[in-house]
Amino acid sequence: MPDPTPPPCPREYHGFARVAAVSPELKLGDVAANVSLLTAEMQRLAQEGCRLIVFPELCLTGYSCADLFYLRSLQQQALVGVKQLAEANAGLGCCIVVGLPLAVQGRLYNVAAVIADGEVLGFVPKTFLPNSGEFYERRWFSPAQTLTDTHTEADGIPIGTDLLFEATDLPGFVLGIEICEDLWTVIPPSSHAALAGATLLANPSASNEVLGKFTYRRQLVTQQSARCLAAYVYASAGAGESSTDTVYSGHGLIAENGALLGETERFAFQTRAILADVDLQRLEHERLRSAAFRDAAATQSYSRITFNLGELISTPPAALLRPLSAHPFVPPAGADRKAVCEEIFAIQATALARRLRQVHSKTAVLGLSGGLDSTLALLVMIEALKRADMPREAALTITMPGFGTTARTKGNAEKLAEALEVPLRTISISAAVEQHFKDISHPPGLHDVTYENAQARERTQVLMDVANQTGGIVVGTGDLSESALGWCTFNGDHMSMYHVNVGVPKTLVKYIIEWCATELYAAEAGDILHDIIDTPISPELLPLAADGSMEQKTEDTVGPYELHDFFLFHFVRHGCGKDKILFLAQQAFAEKYSAKVIEKWLSAFLRRFVQSQFKRSAMPDGPKVGSVALSPRGDWRMPSDYSGSQF
Repeated sequence: MPDPTPPPCPREYHGFARVAAVSPELKLGDVAANVSLLTAEMQRLAQEGCRLIVFPELCLTGYSCADLFYLRSLQQQALVGVKQLAEANAGLGCCIVVGLPLAVQGRLYNVAAVIADGEVLGFVPKTFLPNSGEFYERRWFSPAQTLTDTHTEADGIPIGTDLLFEATDLPGFVLGIEICEDLWTVIPPSSHAALAGATLLANPSASNEVLGKFTYRRQLVTQQSARCLAAYVYASAGAGESSTDTVYSGHGLIAENGALLGETERFAFQTRAILADVDLQRLEHERLRSAAFRDAAATQSYSRITFNLGELISTPPAALLRPLSAHPFVPPAGADRKAVCEEIFAIQATALARRLRQVHSKTAVLGLSGGLDSTLALLVMIEALKRADMPREAALTITMPGFGTTARTKGNAEKLAEALEVPLRTISISAAVEQHFKDISHPPGLHDVTYENAQARERTQVLMDVANQTGGIVVGTGDLSESALGWCTFNGDHMSMYHVNVGVPKTLVKYIIEWCATELYAAEAGDILHDIIDTPISPELLPLAADGSMEQKTEDTVGPYELHDFFLFHFVRHGCGKDKILFLAQQAFAEKYSAKVIEKWLSAFLRRFVQSQFKRSAMPDGPKVGSVALSPRGDWRMPSDYSGSQF
């Protein structure tokens, strides 16, 4: 059961940790000035709720000090400076990563110091030293593998590449370190750290700029976060470094499992920081789901240094600093809609064409209602017939008006079939259903579940029988959202020979049809498709109002589909519990729905999802389209008799 006590920081209660990548306006070779600057930035970011702050490589001195690194005075100043930073860190509730040159065993190492709870917890030396082109780090520094001691001589502080740093008071916070060039290698050290349990990977860097390098750098960071199923915080040296033969831009990046959460403005002399909330719970969930990650053998042993972050010195607003789409199934505004829709069409149409070819089908039979789902199924079916080398005439559409059919939907079905040049039959189900009510002694005026489902089952019977008559198969129209909610009649629209829309949620159905209306079929059926989009969603199973208008609207009964799709995505894809989904939804829909309304429909979603598993266990197969699917043969396996006690 959820903890009834309100969390001090809702963000962290739900597994989020705020992190920052900083490019400071440093003074080259002036350690005291840099300590003062880093201290001020650390304090500022702690006020913003940051738990991890990553500064660039060698930023206490500056990366481009060159032969000044040989100066014992500079080395000693850097060591004093890191201790001063540790003292200033006490009570701030954050962990920082800062770079400096460190002399150990008569050698000089390029290290990252990890500081938390007012202490220097450890030093991690750089493993791979670039020594070609404009880089010549081997002139001053020794690689990590030459280090034999596990602690510094004077202070006994742990040092090595085998260190992880775990915050015991923030679940999931396990930090691994690699430095700049380490990321560019065949197997970056962060890969080993991730397998050993690091969920947060920090890279203090000094990557210079040449044409096009920033794009490659971004790809490296995001891809490494994806391979490691981790959050990756990359902080690079900025324009304050020496411009002798090279320039540094201060590129900061934060990525999580392949998604870029944010990056800094480049080429600025002023201090720049990028903040983001990384989801530690999500990362742990991804690792549990990934057999490839779980089965990968850890090839390096690590020592965990534990510490307490302590309480936040201030609690910022609960709003998350990360992308959070209210419509997670729908591509963002900047996406190439044509490419996305063509890809979805290709998946659906190829899958259906394969089934048509496999069973040597002569026709594809579809119930065309004039609603969203059957419209998308028709558009996909036309493409599938083309891929299966079958004529468009093989698409047999049937509109089956009943007690709740409106003139608008029936008219749109007729106009759409005509515009797309596919055969359409009209078969009324009213008489057959009325006879059925007589046969089972059901009062015709009793508009209960029997009244509704009898119509759905009659329509399915018509489709199945016509398919038998014509040597074809019935193409189902039900979508992913309906499968999640169980919004289908068992042995009615629940059944078909192929469920072509089963991997497409309702919000995405609308998105694809909008594309078809404006691009693919704009000339032939654009106006019709737009009207279908604007028509309220309804199964049309209850009688019409006196004026012939629609009385039954699906979203009045089950709730807004945009909310249910949001719930579905975060529940199935990321394993979020009820409290976390509610927290996320309140942020995503803050300007549209009240917290009370969201909670009402979330409870309804979870109840319906659990109760409807028996329907999903028996549903026909169909193509998986996105990362969320509910096929009992593929993605979602759940007992039909689960109590739902976790909700």
